[in-house]
Amino acid sequence: MENIEKKPIVKFKVITIFPDFFKPMLEYGVFSRAYKKGLISFETIDLRDFTNDNYKSVDDEPYGGGSGMVFKPVPLGKAIKKAKSKKETKVVYLTPSGRVFNSDIAKELAKEEELVFICGRYEGIDQRIVDLYVDYEVSIGDYVISGGEPAAMVVIDAIARHVEGVVKEMESVVKDSFYDGLLDYPHYTRPETYNGRKVPEVLLSGDHKRIELWREKMKLVETLTKRPDLLEKAKLTQTQKKLLTEIKEQLRKLT
Repeated sequence: MENIEKKPIVKFKVITIFPDFFKPMLEYGVFSRAYKKGLISFETIDLRDFTNDNYKSVDDEPYGGGSGMVFKPVPLGKAIKKAKSKKETKVVYLTPSGRVFNSDIAKELAKEEELVFICGRYEGIDQRIVDLYVDYEVSIGDYVISGGEPAAMVVIDAIARHVEGVVKEMESVVKDSFYDGLLDYPHYTRPETYNGRKVPEVLLSGDHKRIELWREKMKLVETLTKRPDLLEKAKLTQTQKKLLTEIKEQLRKLT
């Protein structure tokens, strides 16, 4: 029988001036295993390879003055064209001014066959690159880090988890925090008692219906007390709505 090679489901390509930054991703953890199995493809593209001067300079002073440096459009434009194997390939720019990354964006991008990521540094990249090539401007939070590489690692790892086969048990992904718009419920393991604190009795009961109901309730408790903003857009089931009403009433009596 002819041996048919299995093609990667998603191709991740990262444009960066620090290609070695991403080596640990290919050596450890879930992403590494998926990469070695051919479930995903990963490639770094050195932006300096697309320069035409002896110093391989990728940045220049901003027009209009000011501090910092800006990635030049010519080498970056060439790198993007080289990275995209087809016109439909989506380009993601990691920037503090982008849309805050979340599970919905991760699931959306996981449907793509190929994604190109731009890791900016300094004051960012020339706006004309954003206007001409970028499909998604993504931020990992309301703060600034020294470059797009750590942000790209976070975003790529989150996307990869939604690719079929990357996580051995897809149920683990479905039950992750944010997958359904809520935070995850608390988890416990042996021993049953630690520093005087016992595992909730329901988890030891063997009653799976009670356990599932408790977990649904605790997801709501966690979200309500830690991230109430998520409840504003979460699509709750009738059971969850009823549980949330009960929780709010219980909390009201305690205050």
